[in-house]
Parts: sequence; C-alpha cells; structure tokens
Amino acid sequence: MNDNSFIPIIILACMILMSSYFSATETAFSSMSKIRLKNKASKGNKKASLVLELAKDYDKILSTILIGNNIVNIASASLSTVLFVSYFGDAGVTISTIVMTVLVLIFGEISPKSLAKEAPESFAMFSAPFLKILSVFLMPLNRIFILWKRLLSQLIKVRDSKAITEAELITIVETATQDGGIQQDEGDLIRSAIEFNDLDVIDVFTPRTKMVAVEEKTSENQIRDIFIESGLSRLPVYRNNIDSIIGVIHLKDLYNNPSCTISELIKRPLFVPDSIKIPKLMRLIQESKSHLAFVTDEYGGTLGIVTLEDIIEELVGEIWDEHDEVVKEFEQISEHEYRINGSASLDKMFRLLNIDQEEPDAATVNGWIIKQLGRIPVEDDSFDFENLRTTVISANGKRATQIMVTVLPKEIDLILKD
Repeated sequence: MNDNSFIPIIILACMILMSSYFSATETAFSSMSKIRLKNKASKGNKKASLVLELAKDYDKILSTILIGNNIVNIASASLSTVLFVSYFGDAGVTISTIVMTVLVLIFGEISPKSLAKEAPESFAMFSAPFLKILSVFLMPLNRIFILWKRLLSQLIKVRDSKAITEAELITIVETATQDGGIQQDEGDLIRSAIEFNDLDVIDVFTPRTKMVAVEEKTSENQIRDIFIESGLSRLPVYRNNIDSIIGVIHLKDLYNNPSCTISELIKRPLFVPDSIKIPKLMRLIQESKSHLAFVTDEYGGTLGIVTLEDIIEELVGEIWDEHDEVVKEFEQISEHEYRINGSASLDKMFRLLNIDQEEPDAATVNGWIIKQLGRIPVEDDSFDFENLRTTVISANGKRATQIMVTVLPKEIDLILKD
C-alpha cells in the first residue's frame, strides 16, 4: 500500500461522516420539539431561530438532506468498489459491498440516528448553519423535487389533519407528567383547562335537594338566622315552591340596608338551561355581574344552582372557606380501595379509576348505582362493573351516601365476564 492509497481512504471516511451527518439531521428535524425551540428562540438563541426558519419549509430541507445523503452514499460505494477492486480484483466488488453495507448501516445510519433521537433540538441547532448553505447550492435540484412532490400530491389525495387534537394534547400532558417534565398538580390544571370547554352545567351544579333557599314571605330575622346557620353570602328566594325562583338576596344588602324591605333587596335571578356549556355560562355570569345562576329543565322547573365558585373549582380543585364543612368526595383507603361520596361526579370517579366511558349514563355516582341496580340502593348492595367491585356502605332510603370501590386486576375482570 503506497502513500497515495491513504487519500481515497480519507475521502471515503469523510463521505461516511457526511452520511452520518445527513442521517442524524433528518432524524433531528423530524423529531424535534418546536415548542422547546420557540422557547430557546424567545430567549435570544439565534441557532434555534434558524432551525425554526428552516423548518417552515420542511419539504425543501428534507429534499436537501436526502439529495446530500444519496450523493455521499453512492459516491462512497463507487469509490470503495474502485479501491477494493484495485487490491482484490473481481472479488473486490463483493468485498466492497459487504464492507460498505456494514459501515454505512452502523456509522452512517443506525448510530447517528440513535444519537440524534436522544437530543434532536441540540443536533438540529448544530446542523442548521451548514444545512442552510447546502440548501442554497442544491436549490435547482430542490425545485425539481418539490415540483415532483406537488404533482404526486395532486395525483394521490391524502387527507390527514396536522392539527393536534384535544385527546393528543391530553396525552402529551400525561406523558410530560409521567416523565417528570411537569408536576402532577400542574398536569391536573392543564388537563382541567383542556377539558373545560366540554363540561356541561350539570357536571358542576348543586342539585335542588341540596339548595338552601328562603320563601318570599320569610321574616327578616329568620333570613338572618338562615344566613348564619348556612354560612352562605347569597340565598335564593322563591314564591310558594322551589320551582318558582323570583330572585336572590345578598347578606351584605340585608345588613347595609336595614330600612329596606326584603322585596326591595331581592336581586334579579339568572336562569340557564341544563344543556348550557360551562364556558358560555361563565360569560353569562360575568355579563350579568352575578355570582350564581339557576339551572332549569325544559318545563321551567328548578334543577339546581351553579355558582362561580363551582366553575372555578373545576379548574383548580375544591375551594374551602372557614364556613365549609370539609367533605372528601374521594378517599383512598388502600392501594386498590376507595371510599367515595354518593354525590360525587361520576365522570371524576371514572377518570380517577381509569375507566374509559365517553358518555356516562349519569351525572353522579349515586345516579350510576341506581341505573346499575335498577332500584334505590340500600346498605350492603354490591355489583361488578368492568374491573370495579362496588359496595354501598351507607344509604338514607333515597340514595347511596357512601360507597366502597375495589379495583380488581384486569385478568380477574376477564374471568368474571366469562
């Protein structure tokens, strides 16, 4: 082997190195997070800004990478064939094919792509300056391939939305929470915000059976006592029965206006249908400068009441003040057992226990139990639903007040179904 033999070997090594660069760059640009890069760019990182600029025309960048990668791979294969044939004769073709296949696979494809996958943003920023220069030199070829792609797009129609769906966004949040990128409480808040638009008023309202209200003819002293006992700052006022709400009386108005009659202190009520979505309800409450609304059915009857606090709690969790009696809707007793309040949200229970039910057939846990049993539940009633074993531990003759749910292993659930 003479000194001139080292020159083609060095050239060959450089081509494999370039193949490695193109392979890693392709992986980096296809798997990088634009959100992370935008965050870096907003802090003044020029390379991150360059990557985002190049990524706007991804077809052009991909074409540049593929052209460059194929040029160096074909050139390296041709050079290695010439080199091996000069030393081994006709057998050099076979030897060259084997050697180059191994080298390109290990050093030109698998290794660089694996490394780039670990830190795609960093490698994209590293490769961006040279890639921009190369795209200028390969502009004529790029235009030809881009026109070819457009022709293919016209011939073969592919309908695939690139927008991130709500379900995908929730999956991203859950993955980030599991990986430790965000805290559990932050993940819960983001998920609540994402799902906020899908909530109906019946998911957050207080049913009429739990409403504290006063009759129009109730005396001022009695109303004061009810305010003190309930700890509420606003009370609904009805005429004859709870289905005839005529307004709301405020505690501060009662004390600040001692000379006014009760009828003069009553504020106009806000009525909303049971089908209204939470975002629209929140806008109505803000526009009416009210802190609560009455939920009515199709016949105008009162179903319940919803407050601004109820809506906010869907985002940030339960808000307790000094007058509230703290009630745990969900309490984990052991690794697989939960004590749950009968009035708790069924949707929240399914989410807590990882039960996939897109359209629950009831709003509350008690309503769900009644539908499962086909009657009013009594103490010690028990049934199985998917991999949940539910037992009523207390009831008051009208509804289940507390239940115990045991999460069974999936394999036991399959046996029970069989």
